[in-house]
Amino acid sequence: MHIIQTIEAPEKTLLLRTFESGTEPENQEFFKADKGEIWWPTENEIWLGLGKSPKLPVILKTFRLAFFKRKDRWPENIILDAIGKSSDWIENAVNGIVLGGYNLQLYKTEPKLFSSFFGENGKLFILTDKITEENESAINIASKTAAVQIRIMDLMNAPSNYKSPEKLAEWAVESGQKNNYKVTILDKNKLNELHMYALLAVSKGSDLPPVMIVSEYVPEKYEKTIALVGKGVTFDTGGISIKPSASMHLMKSDMGGAAAVLGIVELAAQLKLPVKIIGVVPSTENCVDGSSMKPGDVIKSYAGKTIEVIDTDAEGRLILADGLSYAVREFKPDVVIDLATLTGSVIQTLGYEAAGLFSVSDNLANDLTKSGEKTGERLWRLPVWDEYKEEISSDIADLKNYHGKPLAGAIVAAKFLEVFTDEHPEWAHLDIAGMAFGDNEFAPGRAGTGYGIRLLRDYLSAL
Repeated sequence: MHIIQTIEAPEKTLLLRTFESGTEPENQEFFKADKGEIWWPTENEIWLGLGKSPKLPVILKTFRLAFFKRKDRWPENIILDAIGKSSDWIENAVNGIVLGGYNLQLYKTEPKLFSSFFGENGKLFILTDKITEENESAINIASKTAAVQIRIMDLMNAPSNYKSPEKLAEWAVESGQKNNYKVTILDKNKLNELHMYALLAVSKGSDLPPVMIVSEYVPEKYEKTIALVGKGVTFDTGGISIKPSASMHLMKSDMGGAAAVLGIVELAAQLKLPVKIIGVVPSTENCVDGSSMKPGDVIKSYAGKTIEVIDTDAEGRLILADGLSYAVREFKPDVVIDLATLTGSVIQTLGYEAAGLFSVSDNLANDLTKSGEKTGERLWRLPVWDEYKEEISSDIADLKNYHGKPLAGAIVAAKFLEVFTDEHPEWAHLDIAGMAFGDNEFAPGRAGTGYGIRLLRDYLSAL
């Protein structure tokens, strides 16, 4: 799709106009401009209702849903009436329109056809009062962000037999070559050499070797270095502490944190954000065989800490332990943020409306929360008080990976991760278990959402 800012609408092209509730055109008793409402006043004009005083995330979701619902019926050329609209409005509208063409039919032999509007020949004209650099920038950001989100959703939705740790590594290497940033892959031999024993312990039950993906985006000028660490479990059986079978097929999504990190590094390079970004992705499967890590085992870690494994299904925090320690000690970042589909506990707490935010820094927590509100990828802060430390104390090791209680699960997981940050003053943990993969308009069941990419782009841009 080609997106063009214009002040003259091409003739005989479908014009898309939007209205908010209470501002709908007069004498149109059947059109109330409710959110998502569509009306055809003429053959070449369509109206879209946005609801009452919609915030920017609502703009994005309304356009995304409207375009997806009619994905096979749009004409090849469309004009979006954005006269009088802000650049932020345009950015959210364009992002929603492009994402509305997301095609989940990754492995169908006879996929249903989408409109050519979403293809190479499609054109979206943005009709504005005048041509401005601010609007051009908004269009550029929206289109590139949506393209990266689509690539990441493809990764999230791919089954584990198409998405091994090595495949994630290949994706990162290809992206780095194309977008001019450095990618280093630490293979199993290198992980052994570096004493990444927690990551290696989780991988023992799988025939596929683990990797750690290290991406480095370094702009010409920057003042801050941000380390992003993402959990990359490409399939999670739970190990010996095996999961119930009913929803295990969804565990292909347990690399949502890794997907967000891979995506934002690629996007930052494309947008040339003036901040140095280190992306660290420890990746493995968590499977079951005679070599698997067992409950009660004591394992070592890159940080030198010993860990008593109470539950092998609490594996994400084990691989993040090595990833966090490596990021902090090797790169000495100003800020370190980890993202992970870590606990069911955070879903019980927040449902599917926000990710859990844990941080020792009020400033970092506030900045991330603001970006979450602006983008609609919301966060809610939960405590990391030292009173929770006793929940991870072990009699025979430095700490244990699970407290075994049906309470404060997400918080205890965050306290475990905190041990491996070397008391970094600007660390945040984002538990995105309820946000990275869920029910949405792209699929009748659950699918990847691309959560975290817009959130982190806004946060990094503000820096």
